[in-house]
Amino acid sequence: MSPRQPEKTWSTPVTEEERRPVPCALCGGERFKPSLSCEGFSYVKCAACGLVQMNPQPLAADVERRYRQSSGNDYLAYELKNEAAFFELQRLALADADFDRMERELTRPDRKPAVLDIGCATGALLAFLRDRGWQTTGVEISPSAEYARNERGLDIRSQNLEDCRFPPESFDLAHASHLVEHLNNPGTFIRQVWELLRPGGYFMLTTPNIDGFQARLLGKRWRSAIFDHLYLFSIRTITAMLKTRGFITEGIYTWGGLAAGITPLPLKTFADKAAKALGLGDVMLVKARKP
Repeated sequence: MSPRQPEKTWSTPVTEEERRPVPCALCGGERFKPSLSCEGFSYVKCAACGLVQMNPQPLAADVERRYRQSSGNDYLAYELKNEAAFFELQRLALADADFDRMERELTRPDRKPAVLDIGCATGALLAFLRDRGWQTTGVEISPSAEYARNERGLDIRSQNLEDCRFPPESFDLAHASHLVEHLNNPGTFIRQVWELLRPGGYFMLTTPNIDGFQARLLGKRWRSAIFDHLYLFSIRTITAMLKTRGFITEGIYTWGGLAAGITPLPLKTFADKAAKALGLGDVMLVKARKP
């Protein structure tokens, strides 16, 4: 008996957009083999390095337009409905990564540590860090940005990262949760983050784990195999991409064994613990550092 279909992550509807073939974002290779065939779109795997990506891909301008216009208030409603659960997962992941020690290390007598949250959604994490004494800045192009500004009084830029024109070496910590898989050029993005961090600064990056137990079990029915995800990273491919852009990986933390509702609670509890212990969780947080 096949497992029940879990609810997929929120995504914009599949649309007919112009799509162009692209080389592998990790190694530049141009040979691919089929990976996942989903309804209206599909993924391939680079024959050289194993990076899984949608290919051909929609144009970056169309992807951005989707997030700015098509999602509208539906996405904001989704974020607000799930905000508490999402924030709790972020908080637990940061605790796994020994955030308290990192915070003490980055705090200086003459200034507060500065954090940039890229794809900050409703700003729940930034508000939490502001209350802990951080200088906080966010980047968010969806309608959630207005909510974070108006309801939480946060400094949120409704632009792509490159258009914000932050001075180099402005931040001690960059955080990007469930963002990198949406980008047409993840390597360029990672390099931009590297340039914005001060020496010794940290990059905390969260993304679905295609080598996780749930992805292996469900295949194309995996909840993160959605139209908006242009890349599906494994621990090996995301750490390789970070390394080629100058980062040193200091820790990898995964969580989530089985989605709620597809199996009895005792089995889910066991699967969640096993996946976390074995590094086969559905989602991964990579703690990287700029030398």
